[in-house]
Amino acid sequence: MAADDSFKVSSLKGKVALITGASSGIGAGTSVLFAKLGAVLALNGRDVENLNKISKQCTDCGAAEPLLVPGDLTDEETVKKTVEHTIAHFGRLDVLVNSAGILAMGSIETTDLAQYDKVMNINVRSVYHLTQLCVPHLIKTKGSIVNVSSINGQRSFPGVLAYCMSKSAIDQFTRCIALELACKQVRVNSVCPGVIVTDVHKRAGLDEDQYAQFLAKCKQTHALGRPGEVEEVAQSIAFLASDAASFITGVNLPIDGGRHAMCPR
Repeated sequence: MAADDSFKVSSLKGKVALITGASSGIGAGTSVLFAKLGAVLALNGRDVENLNKISKQCTDCGAAEPLLVPGDLTDEETVKKTVEHTIAHFGRLDVLVNSAGILAMGSIETTDLAQYDKVMNINVRSVYHLTQLCVPHLIKTKGSIVNVSSINGQRSFPGVLAYCMSKSAIDQFTRCIALELACKQVRVNSVCPGVIVTDVHKRAGLDEDQYAQFLAKCKQTHALGRPGEVEEVAQSIAFLASDAASFITGVNLPIDGGRHAMCPR
């Protein structure tokens, strides 16, 4: 095998990637993996202290120091500044990873409009706005977009109504813009994780005992018999963002231990 036939995920080397939600969970893990794979990073997150910790993990990998563009992406000016600062600093954009999002519990009986709006604004509207502003720059580089969705967008679960709706919207958004941008050679895909071990469920309201029970239940709800790890999702994001996935677009890829294929029996 010739040297240039090596696994193409190494093609992230030198690519400028903007990653949102980078201060925790999947976004944080993806940031560190991208750093290891040679990407040049602009990182957005709301927790500045955690964002600085992730930045240090990236530089500890030998990567260049990331550009930090912290802020709440539901604020339109923050979205504009995030893109402006990234382009001003690097001069281009090759990869956009939309990982920022929240999980909220609630049913049609208990989810008021304020909570619905909060979930949709963070999980959908901010993604739409940021992507819209990044697209002209991604067209120039024939770049790639990876959206972090959820298996909740493909399968129906009670008690997380607004969240499920938001992730269905992200999957449709992914497929539609993949077709819109294909003629300009910009690829767009989403990853759809099952239960992944992060703090997102605790932030949504589960206490330690409830979370332990929730993870234990994954033995039955996931075909592989366990929850997933952040690294497993990050590896799939890196693949879809890289030239190894050069003929893949419009895909909503389950990273869920087989959960999407299961039915009650």
